[in-house]
Amino acid sequence: MMEMPSTTAGQGAAVSGRSTGGNAGDIAFGVLARLAGWSILLVMAGIIIVLVSGGWQAFAAFGPGFITSTAWNPISHNFGAATSIFGTLVTTVVALVFAVPFAFGVAFWLVEMAPPALARVIETAVQLLAAVPSIIFGMWGFFIVVPFMAHYVEPVATRYLGHVPGIGLLFRGAPYGTGLLTGGLILAIMVTPFICSVMADVFVSIPAVLKESAFGLGATRWEVMRKVVLPWSRQAVMGGIMLGTGRALGETMAVTFVIGNSNRLGWSLFAPGNTIASLIALEFPESSAGSLKLSALLALGAILMVISFITLACSRMFLQRGLKN
Repeated sequence: MMEMPSTTAGQGAAVSGRSTGGNAGDIAFGVLARLAGWSILLVMAGIIIVLVSGGWQAFAAFGPGFITSTAWNPISHNFGAATSIFGTLVTTVVALVFAVPFAFGVAFWLVEMAPPALARVIETAVQLLAAVPSIIFGMWGFFIVVPFMAHYVEPVATRYLGHVPGIGLLFRGAPYGTGLLTGGLILAIMVTPFICSVMADVFVSIPAVLKESAFGLGATRWEVMRKVVLPWSRQAVMGGIMLGTGRALGETMAVTFVIGNSNRLGWSLFAPGNTIASLIALEFPESSAGSLKLSALLALGAILMVISFITLACSRMFLQRGLKN
């Protein structure tokens, strides 16, 4: 009877020891988690500081005209961002025009129509496509897509669409194969897996009772997609599209291979052009430290970062609104 207090005291000491060790582990884990979170902010702040401080010389030399100028002449030290901004936006829009319908079709087929075994295989293929390095896409585009565009697509488009009022301006020019349209097509292939994955996840999360009720009322599969699936998931789908847009804006090597790398501004989709990322990749090795050219490239990087921030902020807003709805 007299040994019970000592046993209880021993158990209490053991529990106290474990509690102290657990508290120490929680404190250490909390510190590491906070450091990880703050380190992300520090890295982002460092990138912004480097780009803004490095590009300040160009902003000071050319002022707001740097954004609207189409010049890019390293010999005369005259630089402008309009041509590369235009190429970045055009190739991104072209990519979304092709990628969004294709990604939507693949995602809807995987979720609603494909046999489960086949759906798993196709889903794995989509994930593998997202893991392919961008330079592989660029090489494939240069050796396969560019000749195909030059020999088949662009001559036919010029012949039948080049004289159409309004849109004819987009389909004129020599069929080089390289150009804004080819760059947009390569980007479309690259961003399709990202958009498709988000759409498939959203379609899976739709309550089954909504679709079953529509089918029970006699709705066809097309009507269910148009009147049930899309209205329920439109915000999240838009968020996925915006995430794909952010991916397309910053792509470098794949576009560099197929866009033509010309600092000219034109409305034809067949004309060679440039994007901000491709221009930086090409010109950066030839820019000496402290030069106005290097400052202009850093200023372009800052502009691209602002565009990407706006795109990702819009995607986050759409995703949050989609979750609330």
